[in-house]
Amino acid sequence: MLATAPLGIIVCGDLDAAHDRQLSYLLQDCSAAIENLLLCAHALGLGACWLGIHPREDRVRRLKEILALPTAVIPVAGIAIGRPGEEKEPRTRFNGDYVHWEKW
Repeated sequence: MLATAPLGIIVCGDLDAAHDRQLSYLLQDCSAAIENLLLCAHALGLGACWLGIHPREDRVRRLKEILALPTAVIPVAGIAIGRPGEEKEPRTRFNGDYVHWEKW
């Protein structure tokens, strides 16, 4: 999808800059940034798709090679951005079985 998109963004996190150098914090920070990118693209009338890279080692390794990333920098996801190819009706995946009040 990135190969044909007008714009592609690879979201990376720097483990040396992550809180306590923890991978879990790096992933949370990058995920929040990715969601903000997706929301911004939508607000601009663009289509965007989150493409997973981490934790698939083959993808991580290949992107590190292509982009010549330092050891501590981890590619987390790719974002393909362009004009939407289709319009879909809004839908929900809400499942009340996953909502708990005060206790599990």
